Amino acid sequence: MALLSDTWLLMKMCLRFGVMVINNLVAIPSYLLYLLALLPLRLCRPRLFWELEGVMFKWLLAIVASWGWVAGYTVVEWGADVAAIAEDQALVMVNHQSTGDICTLMMCLQDKGTTIRHIMWVMEHIFKFTNFGLVSWVHGDFFIKQGKAHREHQVELLRHHLGRVFRPRARRWLVLFPEGGFLRKRRETSQRYATRLGLPALRHVTLPRLGAAHAVLHTLSRPRPAAAAAEGATPASSCLNGGAWETPKDGTRGDARGATEAGMRWVIDVTIAYPNADPMDIQTWVLGYRPPITTHVHYRLYPVSEVPLEMEALTKWMYQRFIEKEHLLDYFYTTGAFPAQAGETGDAPSRAMVLDPWWLLMCQLWCFLSGYMWFSLLRYICYGFIL
Repeated sequence: MALLSDTWLLMKMCLRFGVMVINNLVAIPSYLLYLLALLPLRLCRPRLFWELEGVMFKWLLAIVASWGWVAGYTVVEWGADVAAIAEDQALVMVNHQSTGDICTLMMCLQDKGTTIRHIMWVMEHIFKFTNFGLVSWVHGDFFIKQGKAHREHQVELLRHHLGRVFRPRARRWLVLFPEGGFLRKRRETSQRYATRLGLPALRHVTLPRLGAAHAVLHTLSRPRPAAAAAEGATPASSCLNGGAWETPKDGTRGDARGATEAGMRWVIDVTIAYPNADPMDIQTWVLGYRPPITTHVHYRLYPVSEVPLEMEALTKWMYQRFIEKEHLLDYFYTTGAFPAQAGETGDAPSRAMVLDPWWLLMCQLWCFLSGYMWFSLLRYICYGFIL
């Protein structure tokens, strides 16, 4: 019986890997060929060009999400309803444990309106050389090099990239992993550094690096009331653990200060928790050799007007957020739930994230039908040249 079970598991892994390879060989070239055909539109209607690119980008990420969904890898969400601010600009800060974090986010973003079509990722430069790297480069994601030798130069490149890509292409959410690497690789170094600063030695997260976050907030945030920049200021209205925010009298979504100008308006603090603190990597997502897993994702919202922009004050603010992440994860690994927001008792309410299987099927059909169409067209063109 055990041999039969192992054989079936191996067959499923091979089948899934084959589907993944075909998806990459068909969907990515189709995406690039569509954009090549639409290049004239980019010259005369660039905003429409990037809207269409965003639609196809969402479909590609839906294909990746489908690999996990059919294997039973699901998500339960906690805390703030971030879909309510899907049309606003926001910095998304995520704790980083493994390559599976990105796949989890790709799944979570599928039901957040049009946000995923207008998103920008800041990721390690090594991902530029993966199968999805070319898509990310065309989409306008930023690849950052880690290390002290590159830090200042990379921050300047990021500032330039934000002005050249984020704003012209009407991006909304920017996803950043402030820890700068996987938890298992940075934990000991972070704990030693925290001890020197007199901070708690964190186990479930590491102290964040500030360069990229400071560049994003300083470059994209709108003018704010001077009082909001007070050192370490964290007003009670900061939507901690999913609290509500006020709506300005003019009817537009804003923060507790009432500012409604365009620009980056929110910091979305995302905490990812895996059962038994055992992260899921991209190999698991692709091959599906682990039993069905439910990943838990917690959201907190902070208006940008309440986030200090000066480096020293921002450092203290960011450190405090990650210390809070540590408490959230410690509570989760002890109880299996996230705590209720400040001032309440018990566990926070949760909601299972559900993807429409028909939507995922349609994305797969688009992948294969597009591949067939481009293959037939290119073959016809080649035969025309030969004859």
